[in-house]
This record gives sequence, C-alpha cells and structure tokens, in this order.
Amino acid sequence: MKEHAQELKTAARRGSRAAKADGERDVLAKIAEMAEADRVIAERVHAIIKASAPTLSPKLWYGQPAYAKDGKIVCFFQPAAKFKTRYATLGFNDPAQLDDGTMWPTAFALTELTAAGEARIGELVKRAVG
Repeated sequence: MKEHAQELKTAARRGSRAAKADGERDVLAKIAEMAEADRVIAERVHAIIKASAPTLSPKLWYGQPAYAKDGKIVCFFQPAAKFKTRYATLGFNDPAQLDDGTMWPTAFALTELTAAGEARIGELVKRAVG
C-alpha cells in the first residue's frame, strides 16, 4: 500500500507525456530489480504487451509492472518472489475486454514462457484492449 500511495503522489506531479515516458522507465527499473526467474518472464511479458497493444501505457501499480488504457489498469504482472509463491501471475482487471459468457479467467500462472504461451499472452492482451 505504501508503494501505491507513493505512485499516486508521483503521478500527480507528472504531466501526461512525461508520465508515459516515466512510467516506461519505472516499469523497466522494477523489472530489473526482480529475481532472475521473474525478470526473464517479466521482460518477455513487457515486450509482448508493448508489441500487442502499443496504446497501453506502462506504469507501476502497487509497486508492480502494469499497463493502463485511459488511466485504468488493464493488466499487470506479479513476480513469484515478491509474494513467495511458486509462479508469477499475469492478471487482468475489469477494463479488460475478456468477457466470455458468465465466467472467465482473470489471472494466469506463469512458470516459464514457451512460444505458445507468448502467443496466448499476445492474443489476450489484444482482446483486453479490444
């Protein structure tokens, strides 16, 4: 929560253009701090999201890499080490357009990225910003 409060204060001080550039820098710096296993996955996820949905703005959200559309967080990455879990997580929030009937997944466990996994992430992100 402390990280989120600091993020809000920082965002209030930045202009919109500066915020996007600073958001990218902040996300890359946070990824660089991660343990190697999480960092490798986070770097690929970041690249896939940037390529699949260039309109999303990278920013920190509760101290973790996230991607926003019109100021609302669409998706986010949670490293395994930060939460002492056995897998990293790629999650999607309400603004994501992943609706599929009356029930659909909003988070995906990541232990490694294969070509098929990377393709699936790209498809999900494209659909999320639909």
